[in-house]
Amino acid sequence: MFNKNFKLLGTLGGIILIFILVLSSATFLTVDPGQAGVVFKRFSSEGLDKENLLTPGFHVIAPWNKVYIYNTREVTIEEQMNLISNNGLEIRVDVTVRFRTNPNEIGTLHETIGDNYTEVLVRPNVRSAVRKVIGKFTPEELYSTRRDEIQSLIEGELTGSLDSKSIILSRALIRGIDLPPKVKQAIEEKQQAEQLALKYEYILAQERKEAERKIIEAQAKAESNRILNASLSQNILKDKGIEATLELSKSPNSKIIVVGSGKDGLPLILGDN
Repeated sequence: MFNKNFKLLGTLGGIILIFILVLSSATFLTVDPGQAGVVFKRFSSEGLDKENLLTPGFHVIAPWNKVYIYNTREVTIEEQMNLISNNGLEIRVDVTVRFRTNPNEIGTLHETIGDNYTEVLVRPNVRSAVRKVIGKFTPEELYSTRRDEIQSLIEGELTGSLDSKSIILSRALIRGIDLPPKVKQAIEEKQQAEQLALKYEYILAQERKEAERKIIEAQAKAESNRILNASLSQNILKDKGIEATLELSKSPNSKIIVVGSGKDGLPLILGDN
Protein backbone atom coordinates (compact mmCIF):
# COMPACT_ATOMS: atom_id res chain seq x y z
CA MET A 1 0.00 0.00 0.00
CA PHE A 2 2.83 2.30 0.92
CA ASN A 3 4.57 1.52 -2.32
CA LYS A 4 1.45 2.36 -4.32
CA ASN A 5 1.03 5.72 -2.59
CA PHE A 6 4.69 6.47 -3.12
CA LYS A 7 4.40 5.71 -6.82
CA LEU A 8 1.28 7.88 -7.08
CA LEU A 9 3.01 10.79 -5.38
CA GLY A 10 6.00 10.30 -7.65
CA THR A 11 3.77 10.42 -10.72
CA LEU A 12 1.96 13.54 -9.53
CA GLY A 13 5.25 15.16 -8.67
CA GLY A 14 6.57 14.39 -12.13
CA ILE A 15 3.51 15.92 -13.75
CA ILE A 16 3.78 19.01 -11.59
CA LEU A 17 7.48 19.28 -12.39
CA ILE A 18 6.80 19.03 -16.12
CA PHE A 19 4.07 21.65 -15.81
CA ILE A 20 6.42 24.00 -13.96
CA LEU A 21 9.13 23.44 -16.55
CA VAL A 22 6.69 24.20 -19.37
CA LEU A 23 5.52 27.40 -17.72
CA SER A 24 9.04 28.49 -16.91
CA SER A 25 10.13 28.09 -20.52
CA ALA A 26 6.92 29.44 -22.08
CA THR A 27 7.06 32.59 -24.19
CA PHE A 28 5.31 35.63 -22.79
CA LEU A 29 4.37 37.91 -25.62
CA THR A 30 2.76 41.34 -25.85
CA VAL A 31 1.16 42.33 -29.15
CA ASP A 32 1.14 46.13 -29.49
CA PRO A 33 -1.73 48.23 -30.90
CA GLY A 34 -1.61 48.26 -34.68
CA GLN A 35 -0.23 44.73 -34.79
CA ALA A 36 -1.52 41.19 -35.13
CA GLY A 37 0.21 37.86 -34.72
CA VAL A 38 -0.08 34.52 -36.45
CA VAL A 39 1.05 31.36 -34.64
CA PHE A 40 2.91 28.46 -36.21
CA LYS A 41 2.25 25.31 -34.15
CA ARG A 42 5.13 22.93 -34.75
CA PHE A 43 3.51 19.84 -33.27
CA SER A 44 -0.01 20.46 -34.56
CA SER A 45 -1.52 18.98 -37.68
CA GLU A 46 -2.84 22.38 -38.77
CA GLY A 47 0.62 23.97 -38.58
CA LEU A 48 -0.08 27.65 -39.25
CA ASP A 49 -3.12 28.81 -37.29
CA LYS A 50 -4.73 31.21 -39.77
CA GLU A 51 -8.03 31.44 -37.91
CA ASN A 52 -6.98 32.38 -34.36
CA LEU A 53 -4.83 35.45 -34.78
CA LEU A 54 -3.19 37.17 -31.82
CA THR A 55 -4.83 40.53 -31.18
CA PRO A 56 -3.22 43.43 -29.27
CA GLY A 57 -2.60 42.44 -25.65
CA PHE A 58 -0.71 39.92 -23.49
CA HIS A 59 -0.33 36.30 -24.62
CA VAL A 60 1.31 33.14 -23.33
CA ILE A 61 2.80 31.00 -26.10
CA ALA A 62 4.04 27.43 -25.81
CA PRO A 63 7.82 27.36 -26.23
CA TRP A 64 7.70 25.05 -29.25
CA ASN A 65 5.39 27.41 -31.19
CA LYS A 66 6.55 30.40 -33.18
CA VAL A 67 4.75 33.74 -33.58
CA TYR A 68 5.01 36.09 -36.56
CA ILE A 69 4.02 39.70 -35.88
CA TYR A 70 2.47 41.82 -38.66
CA ASN A 71 1.84 45.54 -38.83
CA THR A 72 -1.83 46.37 -39.48
CA ARG A 73 -1.34 50.14 -39.68
CA GLU A 74 -1.14 52.11 -42.91
CA VAL A 75 2.29 52.07 -44.54
CA THR A 76 3.70 54.55 -47.07
CA ILE A 77 6.28 53.71 -49.71
CA GLU A 78 7.78 55.88 -52.43
CA GLU A 79 8.94 54.87 -55.89
CA GLN A 80 11.07 56.79 -58.39
CA MET A 81 10.87 55.28 -61.85
CA ASN A 82 12.31 56.02 -65.29
CA LEU A 83 9.67 55.08 -67.85
CA ILE A 84 8.89 55.41 -71.56
CA SER A 85 5.82 57.33 -72.74
CA ASN A 86 3.66 56.17 -75.65
CA ASN A 87 5.77 58.13 -78.15
CA GLY A 88 9.07 56.72 -76.93
CA LEU A 89 10.31 59.58 -74.74
CA GLU A 90 11.94 58.78 -71.40
CA ILE A 91 10.32 60.39 -68.36
CA ARG A 92 10.77 60.16 -64.62
CA VAL A 93 7.79 59.53 -62.35
CA ASP A 94 7.71 59.83 -58.54
CA VAL A 95 4.86 57.90 -56.93
CA THR A 96 3.69 57.54 -53.33
CA VAL A 97 1.54 54.55 -52.36
CA ARG A 98 -0.29 54.09 -49.05
CA PHE A 99 -1.54 50.63 -48.06
CA ARG A 100 -2.10 48.27 -45.13
CA THR A 101 -2.50 44.57 -44.50
CA ASN A 102 -5.95 43.08 -44.21
CA PRO A 103 -6.05 42.15 -40.47
CA ASN A 104 -8.43 39.27 -41.14
CA GLU A 105 -6.16 37.67 -43.73
CA ILE A 106 -2.72 37.90 -42.14
CA GLY A 107 -2.50 34.11 -41.87
CA THR A 108 -3.07 33.77 -45.60
CA LEU A 109 -0.60 36.57 -46.31
CA HIS A 110 2.07 34.84 -44.22
CA GLU A 111 1.40 31.49 -45.88
CA THR A 112 1.48 32.77 -49.46
CA ILE A 113 3.87 35.75 -49.36
CA GLY A 114 5.60 36.09 -45.99
CA ASP A 115 6.49 39.02 -43.77
CA ASN A 116 8.60 40.63 -46.52
CA TYR A 117 5.44 41.37 -48.48
CA THR A 118 6.35 45.02 -49.13
CA GLU A 119 9.39 44.12 -51.24
CA VAL A 120 8.09 40.84 -52.61
CA LEU A 121 4.54 41.92 -53.48
CA VAL A 122 3.75 45.62 -53.16
CA ARG A 123 6.72 47.32 -54.85
CA PRO A 124 6.73 45.04 -57.93
CA ASN A 125 3.01 45.60 -58.40
CA VAL A 126 3.41 49.36 -58.01
CA ARG A 127 6.11 49.44 -60.69
CA SER A 128 4.04 47.27 -63.00
CA ALA A 129 0.87 49.35 -62.60
CA VAL A 130 2.67 52.69 -63.07
CA ARG A 131 4.55 51.43 -66.13
CA LYS A 132 1.36 50.08 -67.70
CA VAL A 133 -0.66 53.28 -67.15
CA ILE A 134 2.08 55.78 -68.05
CA GLY A 135 2.68 54.00 -71.35
CA LYS A 136 -0.82 54.99 -72.50
CA PHE A 137 -0.27 58.76 -72.40
CA THR A 138 1.71 61.37 -74.30
CA PRO A 139 4.23 63.58 -72.46
CA GLU A 140 1.88 66.55 -72.78
CA GLU A 141 -0.96 64.63 -71.12
CA LEU A 142 1.35 63.46 -68.36
CA TYR A 143 2.70 66.95 -67.77
CA SER A 144 -0.52 68.86 -67.43
CA THR A 145 -3.99 67.86 -68.39
CA ARG A 146 -4.75 64.32 -67.19
CA ARG A 147 -2.89 63.71 -63.93
CA ASP A 148 -6.04 62.94 -61.91
CA GLU A 149 -7.12 60.39 -64.50
CA ILE A 150 -3.65 58.80 -64.43
CA GLN A 151 -3.77 58.47 -60.63
CA SER A 152 -7.21 56.85 -60.80
CA LEU A 153 -6.01 54.33 -63.39
CA ILE A 154 -2.96 53.44 -61.28
CA GLU A 155 -5.16 52.96 -58.22
CA GLY A 156 -7.48 50.72 -60.21
CA GLU A 157 -4.59 48.55 -61.40
CA LEU A 158 -3.14 48.25 -57.89
CA THR A 159 -6.45 47.54 -56.20
CA GLY A 160 -7.08 44.62 -58.53
CA SER A 161 -3.63 43.10 -57.97
CA LEU A 162 -3.25 43.70 -54.21
CA ASP A 163 -6.72 43.01 -52.82
CA SER A 164 -6.50 39.38 -53.82
CA LYS A 165 -3.19 39.14 -51.92
CA SER A 166 -4.58 40.40 -48.56
CA ILE A 167 -3.30 43.97 -49.04
CA ILE A 168 -5.70 46.94 -48.90
CA LEU A 169 -4.73 49.95 -51.04
CA SER A 170 -5.50 53.37 -49.51
CA ARG A 171 -4.17 55.75 -52.16
CA ALA A 172 -1.70 56.10 -55.00
CA LEU A 173 -0.38 59.63 -55.58
CA ILE A 174 1.83 61.06 -58.32
CA ARG A 175 4.30 63.39 -56.60
CA GLY A 176 6.00 64.52 -59.77
CA ILE A 177 6.56 63.87 -63.46
CA ASP A 178 9.85 65.08 -64.96
CA LEU A 179 10.21 65.38 -68.72
CA PRO A 180 13.35 66.09 -70.78
CA PRO A 181 14.02 69.87 -70.65
CA LYS A 182 13.43 70.41 -74.39
CA VAL A 183 10.14 68.53 -74.29
CA LYS A 184 9.01 70.45 -71.22
CA GLN A 185 9.91 73.77 -72.87
CA ALA A 186 8.06 72.85 -76.06
CA ILE A 187 4.93 71.91 -74.09
CA GLU A 188 5.02 75.17 -72.12
CA GLU A 189 5.46 77.23 -75.30
CA LYS A 190 2.54 75.42 -76.89
CA GLN A 191 0.37 76.07 -73.86
CA GLN A 192 1.28 79.77 -73.90
CA ALA A 193 0.42 79.98 -77.60
CA GLU A 194 -2.92 78.29 -76.96
CA GLN A 195 -3.71 80.71 -74.14
CA LEU A 196 -2.81 83.68 -76.35
CA ALA A 197 -4.99 82.35 -79.16
CA LEU A 198 -7.88 81.96 -76.73
CA LYS A 199 -7.34 85.53 -75.56
CA TYR A 200 -7.47 86.91 -79.12
CA GLU A 201 -10.48 84.78 -79.90
CA TYR A 202 -12.25 86.24 -76.88
CA ILE A 203 -11.37 89.80 -77.94
CA LEU A 204 -12.65 89.17 -81.49
CA ALA A 205 -15.83 87.65 -80.14
CA GLN A 206 -16.41 90.73 -77.97
CA GLU A 207 -15.80 93.05 -80.94
CA ARG A 208 -18.20 91.05 -83.10
CA LYS A 209 -20.85 91.33 -80.40
CA GLU A 210 -20.29 95.11 -80.15
CA ALA A 211 -20.55 95.48 -83.94
CA GLU A 212 -23.76 93.46 -83.96
CA ARG A 213 -25.10 95.63 -81.14
CA LYS A 214 -24.40 98.83 -83.11
CA ILE A 215 -26.02 97.42 -86.24
CA ILE A 216 -29.11 96.43 -84.29
CA GLU A 217 -29.20 99.87 -82.62
CA ALA A 218 -28.91 101.66 -86.00
CA GLN A 219 -31.59 99.45 -87.51
CA ALA A 220 -33.85 100.19 -84.55
CA LYS A 221 -33.36 103.95 -84.94
CA ALA A 222 -34.01 103.79 -88.69
CA GLU A 223 -37.18 101.80 -88.12
CA SER A 224 -38.28 104.27 -85.44
CA ASN A 225 -37.74 107.22 -87.78
CA ARG A 226 -39.59 105.47 -90.57
CA ILE A 227 -42.60 104.85 -88.35
CA LEU A 228 -42.49 108.40 -87.03
CA ASN A 229 -42.30 109.94 -90.52
CA ALA A 230 -45.16 107.78 -91.72
CA SER A 231 -47.36 108.87 -88.83
CA LEU A 232 -46.70 112.64 -89.02
CA SER A 233 -49.16 114.96 -90.85
CA GLN A 234 -49.26 118.71 -91.44
CA ASN A 235 -51.87 119.22 -88.72
CA ILE A 236 -49.78 117.26 -86.20
CA LEU A 237 -46.73 119.34 -87.08
CA LYS A 238 -48.72 122.57 -86.63
CA ASP A 239 -50.00 121.41 -83.24
CA LYS A 240 -46.45 120.56 -82.15
CA GLY A 241 -45.32 124.02 -83.33
CA ILE A 242 -48.05 125.73 -81.36
CA GLU A 243 -47.15 123.74 -78.26
CA ALA A 244 -43.52 124.72 -78.64
CA THR A 245 -44.50 128.42 -79.12
CA LEU A 246 -46.59 128.39 -75.99
CA GLU A 247 -43.72 127.01 -74.01
CA LEU A 248 -41.41 129.68 -75.37
CA SER A 249 -43.93 132.41 -74.52
CA LYS A 250 -43.66 131.42 -70.86
CA SER A 251 -39.99 132.34 -70.88
CA PRO A 252 -39.08 135.51 -68.90
CA ASN A 253 -37.18 136.90 -71.90
CA SER A 254 -39.04 139.72 -73.76
CA LYS A 255 -40.33 138.79 -77.20
CA ILE A 256 -43.09 139.60 -79.77
CA ILE A 257 -45.32 136.80 -81.01
CA VAL A 258 -47.18 137.40 -84.29
CA VAL A 259 -49.84 134.72 -84.69
CA GLY A 260 -50.16 133.29 -88.18
CA SER A 261 -47.20 135.12 -89.66
CA GLY A 262 -44.72 132.25 -89.75
CA LYS A 263 -44.18 129.51 -92.35
CA ASP A 264 -47.22 127.27 -92.76
CA GLY A 265 -49.29 129.73 -90.65
CA LEU A 266 -47.38 129.00 -87.38
CA PRO A 267 -46.86 131.85 -84.91
CA LEU A 268 -43.80 134.01 -85.48
CA ILE A 269 -41.60 134.98 -82.53
CA LEU A 270 -39.83 138.37 -82.75
CA GLY A 271 -37.55 140.20 -80.38
CA ASP A 272 -34.89 139.28 -77.83
CA ASN A 273 -34.24 139.94 -74.13
